[in-house]
Amino acid sequence: MARADDLFIKTCKTILEDGYMDTSAKVRPKWADDGSSAYTKKVFGVVNRYDLSQEFPALTLRPVPFKNCVDELLWIWQRRSNNVHDLHSHIWDAWADSDGSIGKAYGYQLAQKYEFPEGLMNQVDKVRYDLRHNPQSRRIMTNIYNFADLHAMNLYPCAYSMTFNVVDHKLCGILNQRSNDILVANNWNVVQYAVLLHMLAIDAGLEVGELVHVIADAHIYDRHIPLVEELIKRPTFKAPKLEIDPAVKNFDDFSVDSFKLSDYEHNPQIKGIPVAV
Repeated sequence: MARADDLFIKTCKTILEDGYMDTSAKVRPKWADDGSSAYTKKVFGVVNRYDLSQEFPALTLRPVPFKNCVDELLWIWQRRSNNVHDLHSHIWDAWADSDGSIGKAYGYQLAQKYEFPEGLMNQVDKVRYDLRHNPQSRRIMTNIYNFADLHAMNLYPCAYSMTFNVVDHKLCGILNQRSNDILVANNWNVVQYAVLLHMLAIDAGLEVGELVHVIADAHIYDRHIPLVEELIKRPTFKAPKLEIDPAVKNFDDFSVDSFKLSDYEHNPQIKGIPVAV
């Protein structure tokens, strides 16, 4: 069994068996088809650890849409865009305005420049600088939950901060997430930030270490519960291998085609997942 499958199954079982069902509360999300309230079963404070030096954390219970995951990651962290016209999938369309903007969220925040002792840089370039020049720093981090701009964001950031740390020449990272839709987004986010650590490690001449995923509100939507119950009973396979174009050494030179999963054996995709917005 892949480590990602093991952690996913354990997280789902914890929510299904011990979670709180919020049907008595007034909730914000609505089902896209009929506008009714989208309730969840949830637990608070989930921490999962993935050793990227041992395997790549893609689920085999069902396939992860790898190219779309990477494209969204590059949209935010490399292209640093907040416009869906710069994205090759439609996952953000529901939050975009008539011009395609999602407001001052995600990529917008990472594009803003700040005055550091080393000069004027955005958060991503400051991380890259410190990993190259001061890798033992305990201050290497990003944060896009900017309270001054929340009013101008079409969606508050879910995955909002990364803390980086170098241990024995291995780049490790903590992803903090205020909210995570376990069926739809959990492995999507894990795969993205695993790729990000690989990109930053290569850029800085480091190896990859551990990705720690910290979720405040880990939830399964009520209409997703039967799908999750079926999903976690499926057989599992060995983790796939992440292949990275060896010619690419600079963070800004990576593209979607720089990455691929090989030896990826998995179960069929789940179709017709209800969408809450």
